[in-house]
Amino acid sequence: MARHNLRPIFDQVVIKELEPERMRSSGLVVPPGSKEAPPQHGIVLAVGQGLDWWEQAGVKMPVSPGDHVVFPATAGVWVEVDEERLLVCRVTELLGVLEEAAEEEGPDPALGDAVRED
Repeated sequence: MARHNLRPIFDQVVIKELEPERMRSSGLVVPPGSKEAPPQHGIVLAVGQGLDWWEQAGVKMPVSPGDHVVFPATAGVWVEVDEERLLVCRVTELLGVLEEAAEEEGPDPALGDAVRED
């Protein structure tokens, strides 16, 4: 049986969901079925070419295949392709791209004088 790839069109993105993390760094275990669905995490598999006017405005697709993204539980439409569950959504529905933070030495500059040793 042939394998299929889902090629998104326009400003659509195809995402494979990562298993939600139930254990928080604090050690708290979040039970499934909580009242509010947490944002979901996934890996971008494919992106569309964008919209016609984007090129004229100098706008490029802000994500690319392989990016680790966060999206709300209500984003897009879930489809099944070759027994694999995939999310297809507009790029504007994504909340952001998770990137590894650089290690910094010393106090956090964002805190300013809030943390001071006298």
